Amino acid sequence: MLMNAGELEAEQRWLLLIHQLPTKPSYFRVKIWRRLQGIGAVAVKSTVYALPANAETQEDFEWVLKEIIDGGGEALICEARLIDGLSDAQVRALFDAARDDDFAEIAREARALAAELDTEVTADKRADARSQLVRMRKRLAELVAIDFFGATGRLTVEGLLANLDERVTEDEGMSRAPSKAADPIAEFKGRTWVTRRDVHVDRIACSWLIRRFIDANAPIRFVPGKGYVPKPGEIRFDMFEGEITHEGDRCSFEVLLIRTGMTDPALQAIAEIVHDIDLKDGKFGREETAGIASLIAGIVMTNKADEQRLGQGFHVFDNLYQYFRQKRG
Repeated sequence: MLMNAGELEAEQRWLLLIHQLPTKPSYFRVKIWRRLQGIGAVAVKSTVYALPANAETQEDFEWVLKEIIDGGGEALICEARLIDGLSDAQVRALFDAARDDDFAEIAREARALAAELDTEVTADKRADARSQLVRMRKRLAELVAIDFFGATGRLTVEGLLANLDERVTEDEGMSRAPSKAADPIAEFKGRTWVTRRDVHVDRIACSWLIRRFIDANAPIRFVPGKGYVPKPGEIRFDMFEGEITHEGDRCSFEVLLIRTGMTDPALQAIAEIVHDIDLKDGKFGREETAGIASLIAGIVMTNKADEQRLGQGFHVFDNLYQYFRQKRG
């Protein structure tokens, strides 16, 4: 049975590492900071670091605590439930922001490599690209291990690296294989759709597209971002390893349009807005984007339950769709 947002927050436990480091040697502070970054801890105060409470994270903190004490510092670990001053959602947002920054760094490297491959590709350049791709995938695996709450940026990086995989393994002199033909909408009817909890713009937009244009009665389930095992008949969207998720530089909404073969210009316009809000790359630069971003942010801030966010978000996209339909007419 899935827990609602209130139940999740009530049961969230955190491990806190509270420490005091010696002033010298100076490199020791840097060493501990890097160790904390490496295990995915975030600072909730200047000398207080947090991790979600489980056996693995406790062991990670215990190793850091030992290093601090061996280095002449002081530290303690405690398990806590947040009551006031800082909410569970705010702390989770700190973790997501930290991981999104890390994922964005890999995304920049991947886009730069893709740009290099747009020029004439020699055998040496292809070999170098493969080496860079291996390094980026290793870094991604390290980040996935500490991506405790499923930061959005992970999907973008997975899509970019998958795209690069295809490009660097092509035989020299051969053009890229054509995209897979779009599946008919009928294939997606009567299915249960599954996505991560705490929906934001891409998942709200995908849910709207599913209910308005694919299957009006489609069940949509919200599950944890990590560790979910799909059941027969389910389609995962905007999730790591999902059937409908980021591909290359496309957000999940764009991919869903392609897979279903929908070419309505009004939907394409909405896709450009969702892309720029979700990926934050300013690719399309539509004038409506900033306003829609603010509306979605307001919906997310004032509605904790995912179904409530969908209900409010559907009104935004209904009106936006009619706007583009009439504007084109």
